[in-house]
Amino acid sequence: MNPASLSIALRLDRRPRGPAHFSLDATFYVPPGFTILFGPSGAGKSTLLDCIAGLLRPREGQITLGADTLFDSARGVNLPPQVRRVAYLFQSPALFPHLTVEENISYGISQLPLTARRERVSEILARFRVASLNRRKPHEISGGEQQRVALARSLVTIPRALLLDEPLTGLEAGLKAAILEDLRAWNAAQKIPILYVTHNRDEVDALGERVVAIEEGRILSTGIPREILDAPRRQRLAQAAGFENFLAGVVKDLRESDGVMRVQLAGSSAEIEVPLGYASPGDQVRIAVRAGDILLATEPPQSLSARNILEGILTSIEERGATIVCRVLAGVPFVVHVTRGALRSLELAPGQRVWLILKTHSCHLVES
Repeated sequence: MNPASLSIALRLDRRPRGPAHFSLDATFYVPPGFTILFGPSGAGKSTLLDCIAGLLRPREGQITLGADTLFDSARGVNLPPQVRRVAYLFQSPALFPHLTVEENISYGISQLPLTARRERVSEILARFRVASLNRRKPHEISGGEQQRVALARSLVTIPRALLLDEPLTGLEAGLKAAILEDLRAWNAAQKIPILYVTHNRDEVDALGERVVAIEEGRILSTGIPREILDAPRRQRLAQAAGFENFLAGVVKDLRESDGVMRVQLAGSSAEIEVPLGYASPGDQVRIAVRAGDILLATEPPQSLSARNILEGILTSIEERGATIVCRVLAGVPFVVHVTRGALRSLELAPGQRVWLILKTHSCHLVES
């Protein structure tokens, strides 16, 4: 079977809960391989997957998988979920508690002859490293093992597309990486389109072939992760992508020959240089900066290529695993991430005088 892309162009209006109106208007395609559907909570990611799977009916539009039409409002086509050959895996494994691992996996292919069914189940058990668990029931295995079994159960049917709605939430990083590697190896042979919803930037970077950014039911952009998530255009998407600092300011002047503009930070005399954007002097703007893109010094920096150096006071230090979160008041509050080694070598302590160093191109203009 030749690899087939999934093509989506649909509109949906619904009021899932309460008075708030939600509208989904999305057009994009998912080629064979991994495509990440990324956006803040409430953006419409799960609703979009439900439409593709056939659990929700769009108001209008078309969904195709290769040469097959799954939904077409103009022609009155709306295939039921069970014949779309689209596998769908949720956050919860949703395994049948009274069935063994082997019985759970074989449930979706019960129509096959016994020999063929056993061969296929045996192969997928080995592929996802759960062969030794085949006689156990879900309550007898770990959460990570349950999710491997759920994934195997979805893929044993040989779907033509796979939808994954944050399937690895709550699992530790090493386990996530191992499961993703097994899934990547499986799809290297199958070459089906996989649409993967996640809020986790590490998962995006691990899979990272292609990202579709969605917010408020609209597709904002598509491309590789570095293009979409390292320089987001909207504040909610930047927050979802892991940006910690959002600075309000007023454009002071444009320096078109240098490709930059100066911005005075709101409520402060501090100014920073940011890449030239669609703004004029006097315009109010918002700037997003990652905490990990800010350097921290305990002495006035000299002879640097970075254009933004702000003096401030270190107000607090918080340990979060291997990351040290420093909060600095430099005209306005900043969050800065440093390593444990930097904490020790710089002998950082609250109340200390420090300098923040921001590269111009680490400052991103965003829409609020």
